[in-house]
Amino acid sequence: MKEPIYFVMTAVAIFALILLGAVYSPSFTQQQTYLELFFLLGSLLFIFSVLVVFAWIGFKTFALFFMLFLAIMMILFGIEGVLLISALTYTAWGFIFALEVLLFDHGVESAQVWFIQKYDFESFKKEFYAFYPVLGLLYILLELIPHILYRDRLIEFKPSDVLARMEKILK
Repeated sequence: MKEPIYFVMTAVAIFALILLGAVYSPSFTQQQTYLELFFLLGSLLFIFSVLVVFAWIGFKTFALFFMLFLAIMMILFGIEGVLLISALTYTAWGFIFALEVLLFDHGVESAQVWFIQKYDFESFKKEFYAFYPVLGLLYILLELIPHILYRDRLIEFKPSDVLARMEKILK
């Protein structure tokens, strides 16, 4: 369990040394070079962390492809492009996953089949927690707003119930 701590400490030490070099450089050109190095290493660390997150969730081949794609995006468009692509990927896959969860909660058979084909319980649980904010946002958009505007009947959504039902189905 100490390996992540060593990695984090090494990364922090590298960034601290680069920042010290930027602060105490005698010329503006050297300061600019150190700051560019700081942002480049920060961008690479971000891309690596995205790789680790996707691999931890369970998408090992997608994580490698996505890391390569993010590296290309960083070369072409900088860190802003990488952040934009990461946010769009998270949002798009999150909405797909959240829609399937809500369909499963409402008893749609095709959603249950979709989860059985693609997930075991551990990978579902990881994605469920990873996309929990998107699930809440989608519930607000599809259930609460129509309830407030049109006085539709509010369907109650309990994530713990979905998780318990999914545990029975996916084991």
